[in-house]
Amino acid sequence: MNDAARKLAPLAKDQADQHYREAPNNLEAEQALLGAILVNNDAFYRVSDFLKPVHLFEPLHRRIFEVAGDIIRMGKTANPVTIKTFLKADEKVGDLTVAQYLARLAAEAVSIINAEDYGRAIYDLALRRSLITIGEDMVNIAYDAPLDMPPQSQIEDAERRLFELAETGRYDGGFQSFSDAVTLAIDMAATAKDRDGHLSGISTGIHSLDGKMGGLQRSDLIILAGRPGMGKTSLATNIAYNIAAAYEPEVQPDGSFKARNGGVVGFYSLEMSSEQLATRIISEQTEVSSSKIRRGDISEADFEKLVACSMMMQKVPLYIDQTGGISIAQLAARARRLKRQRGLDVLVVDYVQLMTGSKKSGENRVQEITEITTGLKALGKELNVPIIALSQLSRAVESREDKRPQLSDLRESGSIEQDADVVLFVFREEYYVKNMEPRDEFDPKYEEWKMQMEKVKGTADVIIAKQRHGPTGTVKLAFQSEFTRFSDLADSSFTQYEH
Repeated sequence: MNDAARKLAPLAKDQADQHYREAPNNLEAEQALLGAILVNNDAFYRVSDFLKPVHLFEPLHRRIFEVAGDIIRMGKTANPVTIKTFLKADEKVGDLTVAQYLARLAAEAVSIINAEDYGRAIYDLALRRSLITIGEDMVNIAYDAPLDMPPQSQIEDAERRLFELAETGRYDGGFQSFSDAVTLAIDMAATAKDRDGHLSGISTGIHSLDGKMGGLQRSDLIILAGRPGMGKTSLATNIAYNIAAAYEPEVQPDGSFKARNGGVVGFYSLEMSSEQLATRIISEQTEVSSSKIRRGDISEADFEKLVACSMMMQKVPLYIDQTGGISIAQLAARARRLKRQRGLDVLVVDYVQLMTGSKKSGENRVQEITEITTGLKALGKELNVPIIALSQLSRAVESREDKRPQLSDLRESGSIEQDADVVLFVFREEYYVKNMEPRDEFDPKYEEWKMQMEKVKGTADVIIAKQRHGPTGTVKLAFQSEFTRFSDLADSSFTQYEH
């Protein structure tokens, strides 16, 4: 054998070994777990919260685990006799029939005490197999370099799949059984029963709004729209801070945290800097005018109030990203990262028209907005969080006699209306009445204007123009413009529920 052949021999052996590498699995652990379940059904409940049939490697073991789970959930006993009728009688495992194999699993079962350890081992191996699949796909796609998947798209796709794997233990999405969906619905009702205010969603901190919406529902896209000067950013900031300030974490069995009340908020501020946003929130909390804070026109007592407030606010889980012109793909990637690192319960985007889509839709702004709203809706579902997206309204509002916004006023695309689960309009009549002030105070119309101004001063309407799972209607709120603060109206807080 010459030198070249000698050098190539071990390489060829390595490649042969690699070629026959088997996906990580542990059939003995699967057999031990199934045996423990067949002997004592309590073993199933030790693993059912994290282990699903798809996590088992052997197809027959998946079927046994699935059938056993269905029988146990129905309150019946799962054992070799009751399970075998649901499996193919003619299927063989080596020389054994399925019935004999089930009897063998039960006969060789070890203690139920080890069931959870076996379950964890099986689950970890399933994750490793999924990681291998994602890794192989990444390598193959990178080698093929398909035209429809540039490197940036591949990174986003890999990041999404890894995120789903980290969150749920599987990344394929796929169908979910109706029984799982029913369980989730009952869990949601139980959570609402225990939560402050008995809301199925996350409380906005404004009771009259919660009364109409039931809080912010997970995976919903909530469009908050209004003309400039109406206070849509103020309302979004108020809600974001209320949710973050009410945050009460609850430790889960796996060591992670879940919000019992309030939540962790991610705020994409494409228009204002984080410092401007913080000034608004400090002003709202301390009742010191934001213009005075900016000018430094504050007393020693006010300054002490600001310092005390800022120290309290530093503990609040509100995270601000002030990147201007962010694309939907970048926004999704950062939101996933925030959820993995800090947790995430609500996402706010201020505002949709300042975001960019992909280069493909760059020529057509309507297509671009469609891509953005569709992307936001998909992101809300993926992260299982409500997304509040602010939007501008067209100037058509200004040319009408009645300045109250309508769904048709949503700017640049009908997709905003279609993709949204909830559409809220902020409308402050005070803004328009103020601009109609007669120049001469001796004008006969001046008294009439003054009366009208008194009627609308310090109030704002939040119009619920669309809501998939609740009524439409108008909620009247109090608005203090100097502190940019929305709150419940003292006298009408009880009438908002009747619609």
